Amino acid sequence: MNPSRNLFIVGPTGAGKTSIGRRLAAHYGLPFVDLDQEIEQHCGVPVSTVFEIEGEAGFRQRESQLLDECSRRDGVLLATGGGAVLDPLNRQRLAERGYVVWLEASIEQQLERLARDTKRPLLAGEDRRGKLEAMREIRAPLYRDVADLIVHGEHENVATATERCIALIDTHWNRTQAA
Repeated sequence: MNPSRNLFIVGPTGAGKTSIGRRLAAHYGLPFVDLDQEIEQHCGVPVSTVFEIEGEAGFRQRESQLLDECSRRDGVLLATGGGAVLDPLNRQRLAERGYVVWLEASIEQQLERLARDTKRPLLAGEDRRGKLEAMREIRAPLYRDVADLIVHGEHENVATATERCIALIDTHWNRTQAA
């Protein structure tokens, strides 16, 4: 058990990190921070534009800088981007500064949830399934490595998924109070 006042959500694109994260934050009385939204606010442009101008390497550098900043806050729910776990330092910061929940999702769930989404740069072009499978192969072991709790994806609405997450988190999270 990882005692912490912070709750961090990791997982693949389309897992529900933002949708479920907002509801979890409200339930636990924590401010909600979406790392991709923080990047957009900091840069003044959408994530896709950051990718277009600076490439994935530039985006990942900004992501790491803001993850460091946001994860230092006390008593926050942080929803990371799907690739934030690629950087070993990010994984270390997440593990040291919060209780990490991995929202798992099958490729089928991701395809279904992202069917009309055109804003994710790493999914642009053809063969979304292939891209998602390639990302899963690299990222799943990293999510597993950093996670204190794994919440397996199911075909359910956000409200039901959130209630299931709350039940699991309440059983496993040793939420410490302010020191």
